[in-house]
Amino acid sequence: MTQKRRKFTLEFKEEAVRMVIETSRPISDVAQELGILEGTLGSWVATYRRAHAGEAPPATADESARLRELERQNRELRMENEFLKKAAAYFAKDHR
Repeated sequence: MTQKRRKFTLEFKEEAVRMVIETSRPISDVAQELGILEGTLGSWVATYRRAHAGEAPPATADESARLRELERQNRELRMENEFLKKAAAYFAKDHR
């Protein structure tokens, strides 16, 4: 008894790899959830990692939220710094 070979769309493969890469879940868990062999998903992930070896890993939701908060704080501090520079220049003038 032979099993028919299954074909997967490119979109399915990309989504499966994304589930492993972005959520840091084990390949075995994702493969079981999707109903595919662990080795199949493992080869897809390995191919993705080889193709994107020089790139930075995608930011997680927590990292993205922290980055937005730090950027907001940075903008506020720049505005405060500019205000203080103007105030110091005003008070440094000779008012006679």
